[in-house]
Amino acid sequence: MKPTALAAILALAVALPGPGLAAEHSHADGTTHDVDHGAKAPAKGRTADTPATRAFKEASMRMHGDMEIRYSGDVDRDFAAGMIPHHKGAIEMAKIALQYSKDPEVRTLAEGILKAQESEIGQMQAILKRTEPAKK
Repeated sequence: MKPTALAAILALAVALPGPGLAAEHSHADGTTHDVDHGAKAPAKGRTADTPATRAFKEASMRMHGDMEIRYSGDVDRDFAAGMIPHHKGAIEMAKIALQYSKDPEVRTLAEGILKAQESEIGQMQAILKRTEPAKK
């Protein structure tokens, strides 16, 4: 094998994420974040995720997936369509906090988030209805 071919293969192998390594995840809107698709058992000295942590991670994954909307070009519609799943994620996280937290301040905050986010989702659903494209 030629030295340049070997160098190219090694460069590609190093650049590609393998099991347990972080990779960058891109969204349709151009934003990115690191993800670890190959995560296995916790590293030595670290404990496994708590039930609350697992619930937060699941809620976050669902929320980020649901935020992958098809953009319409209408800023008002796109804002509401993208924010609804974001707010639903906040509601889900607040419910997890209420299920697991014993801290009165956190519980009060979570209750307020539930109330505010539910109200705002209703407002954004009304915006979506108002900005619905005319059917032909």
